[in-house]
Amino acid sequence: MTGTVIIQFIQSSIAQGTPLLFGSTGEILTEKSGNLNLGIPGVMYIGGICGVIGGFLYQQSTTKVVPVLAVLIPLIFSLAGSLLASLLYCFLTVTLRANQNVTGLALTTFGVGFGNFFGGSLIKLVNSDVPSIALTKIAKAYKQPLPFADKLGWFGEVFLSYGFMVYLAIILAVVAASLKKKTRRGLHLRAVGENPATADAAGINVAKNKYYATCIGGMIAGLGGLYYVMDYTNGVWSNNGFGDRGWLAIALVIFSMWKPNLGIIGSYLFGALYILFNYLSVNIAMMPIIQMLPYLVTIIVLIITSMRNKKENQPPASLGLSYFREDR
Repeated sequence: MTGTVIIQFIQSSIAQGTPLLFGSTGEILTEKSGNLNLGIPGVMYIGGICGVIGGFLYQQSTTKVVPVLAVLIPLIFSLAGSLLASLLYCFLTVTLRANQNVTGLALTTFGVGFGNFFGGSLIKLVNSDVPSIALTKIAKAYKQPLPFADKLGWFGEVFLSYGFMVYLAIILAVVAASLKKKTRRGLHLRAVGENPATADAAGINVAKNKYYATCIGGMIAGLGGLYYVMDYTNGVWSNNGFGDRGWLAIALVIFSMWKPNLGIIGSYLFGALYILFNYLSVNIAMMPIIQMLPYLVTIIVLIITSMRNKKENQPPASLGLSYFREDR
């Protein structure tokens, strides 16, 4: 590869990996509380369409788009939609103690249907000739790179030429790793995920911690959907356009061994593997194998960590299990 192609490959890898980083960071926080939320793909989809709804309403209501409002309104809508979806999951699994696997899968199905319904409705409102809706004025505010990036040569192109949400994803992952490891709240969260009965006996509110972790994690994951629409696709929404990124984010949780800081490296590695086939000259029959690489790498990591059997590399002991206080 030439230098230009390498820079393009790195930029594309980061663009592909950023929604995965949002999703995996949110799911790691959720799973550390013992909740296995397989609804993350649906939550990301809801976060994306809610941001589109907010951006659409703002863009239609004004002739001059103010960059600050163009960022804040879709952001608030996205966070609100993701929060409501996460609250629904918590109510069913924590309060009503429904099966977490079934609830998560149902939430994914609901989220995709929710997004496609409202996305299709917006497309009809603008009488678009193509099955998509474009919020290019809104997206411009999200894609604005750092002002001095173009003055720093290759360094600026590789590290500083992205919209603010790329850096937000990294910051949230670092903050999540620090809070989980170095704070009292993080200790409570890990205690609830490992043994909720013991945590309850120690005076830790199990339900409250599960709600907090799942809702905050869901909102972070929802930002991955918002990033995908507003930055990666330049503000263009098309139904069923999100692909399998939500499931890749869940696979990344296993790859990163439930550590948000490792998720940063893993997400961009997954992003690179996801687009690698575009940069290789191989037989078309090999394409499916190359596209499977993120999942194959996850399986290999899972096998290695299982063989090593280190406690810090394993999932929370009560992951996916409902807590019945009466059984304590």
